[in-house]
Amino acid sequence: MKRFLALNDFTIHELRQYIDRALELKQNPGAESGALRGKTLALLFLKSSTRTRVSFEAAMNQLGGGSIYLNPDTTQISRGETIADTVQTLSRYVDALVARLYEHDMLLEMADNASIPVINGLTNFNHPCQILSDLMTIHEHTGRLEGVRAVFLGPANNNLVHSMLHAFPQFGAHLTVCSPKGESPDPSALQFAQQTARKTGAQILLTRSPTDAVQNADIVYTDVWFSMHEKPTPERQNAYLPYQVNADLMRKAPSGALFMHCLPAHRGHEVTDEVADSDQSIIFDQAENRLHLQKAILLDLLDT
Repeated sequence: MKRFLALNDFTIHELRQYIDRALELKQNPGAESGALRGKTLALLFLKSSTRTRVSFEAAMNQLGGGSIYLNPDTTQISRGETIADTVQTLSRYVDALVARLYEHDMLLEMADNASIPVINGLTNFNHPCQILSDLMTIHEHTGRLEGVRAVFLGPANNNLVHSMLHAFPQFGAHLTVCSPKGESPDPSALQFAQQTARKTGAQILLTRSPTDAVQNADIVYTDVWFSMHEKPTPERQNAYLPYQVNADLMRKAPSGALFMHCLPAHRGHEVTDEVADSDQSIIFDQAENRLHLQKAILLDLLDT
């Protein structure tokens, strides 16, 4: 049974197929308009969402299917029903499940107990739908992925970073993670990236200096410094101030460098309005491409 949990579960050929199909769907939105007629997608979200929820619901609708949104308050999970019982029940009603969760182990438990495809809509560990659609966006704007130099500024132990490490080196894209002292990515994700990079010629770098990191960057990427449920100390907040993507930092990057952010952005914190709204910013192209890439995922999993 197919499922979509992490980008390192896929070969480079499979990842390219997803991107190629998404690009085709973007060019011809009506091509698969009835492909999933009669299919139903459940979205079980324990974390709130705008882009992931709406893009999946819109994708399913445009492909001819339907969707059902479930949050903790509208399911028996809030009253103590086990994940295993919930997912086995949903498997009798719907054709696929998108899960947006805190703990990655809960996602794995869902996938192990489901008899339908499970799609990772985000966990604290990774965010594969976002990063694969970001690779699509980079390809659109640069015409390539191999040799692209991307820099991520912000928290290193971050779900976006882990999915970047799972995917960027497979395409031969270089990745620099620039974060405050004492922070590093998950060791398993970093090890996968380093092993893959040795085969593809990609470079995986960790650095503390934003100025050094962006000097040769094609892509400057950031994310919120703290998740909604975190309450950082003033000391930790101050540690991130040098990593803000502002006009001064972008001037230290090549003139053609593009700015990316998965959104929502805390403007004035990790990025300034001047950068987010600039001609170098492609943040809303990223948001749009979630729709097209997720169509490609749904068609792969459900168009049988």
